[in-house]
Order: sequence, then structure tokens, then C-alpha cells
Amino acid sequence: MLRRQRQRACGLAAIALLASCLGAQAQTNVYRWVDSDGKVHFTDAPPPPNAKDVSQKRLGGDAVAAPQMPYATQQAAKRHPVTLYASAKCGDPCEQGRALLAKRGIPYNERQADTNPADGEKVKQLTGKLQVPVLLVGEKPVVGFADEPWQAALDAAGYAKTALPGQVTAQPPSAPR
Repeated sequence: MLRRQRQRACGLAAIALLASCLGAQAQTNVYRWVDSDGKVHFTDAPPPPNAKDVSQKRLGGDAVAAPQMPYATQQAAKRHPVTLYASAKCGDPCEQGRALLAKRGIPYNERQADTNPADGEKVKQLTGKLQVPVLLVGEKPVVGFADEPWQAALDAAGYAKTALPGQVTAQPPSAPR
């Protein structure tokens, strides 16, 4: 217990020292993470993939920036990008899927299976028929919208469960007409 308090105090002191060394306009990210031995680390470089309890803080600068994506979401998006196959006639299931992705702050590409022949063929390849919505998380397709399977696929890929307050996720391109 005392050791953990010392580690936390040293970590906070390191952050304070790092912040005081930064120029007025400079900004840097500081990562806090725990290794497999339970040791807490503070670094300016992203932690290794097996790190636990990762958190990220932006230090320095006087401008207020929009929150970045959570670190878990950044890493998951690199390893398991998300694509939503939809159509103009999909209606509520596609809207519910978009809302879920927005709530979790997940960046995704949207493809129109009804107007783009290549996207339609990809859906047929993934599901055996032309039906939407299809959520593709990395290489794992989830057919139709149902909250639990979509949440499970996103959780398994390592995406954060919620967006950061004020986080702006890039909107998918509008559907071609």
C-alpha cells in the first residue's frame, strides 16, 4: 500500500516536472500504464500492447483542444477498423447502428451496399446474401443490428465503451445518390 502511494507520488511529481519543462505553446501526451509486474510507468511514448490500466493526458499549451479518442479506441482502430455496410432503404436498423457507434465514439467507414456494386459484392461475400446492416470489425462480420452482438464484437476488438466527453468522431461520408 505504501509502495503504491510512493509510486503515485513519484508519478505525479514526474508529470508536474514534465509540465513545467514544456514551453507555453508545446503540448505532449503523457501515458500512465501498469506493466505485468504491477509497476506503474509514466512515459511520453505509447505503452506496449500488453500494458494494463492505460490512461493518457495531454499536457502543455494554452489552447483548449477537442478531446482525442480514448487510447483504447485509437489502438483498436489500427488493429480492427470498423466498416458499416448500409443502404438508403435500411431505416431504423442502420440508424440504431450509427447511434451505437457514435455513442462509443468509434471511427468507421460507411459503405452503401445498394448503390455501390463492389460494396454489394463484399456484403454477399461476407453474409451469403445482400442484406444490411452489416458491421465489419476487422475481419469479423456481424449481420443485422442487435445491440448485444455489436457491443460484443466492438468489446472483443478492444474499443472503448464510451466516447470521451466532447469527443468529435469523424462522420462517415454521406451516402451516394
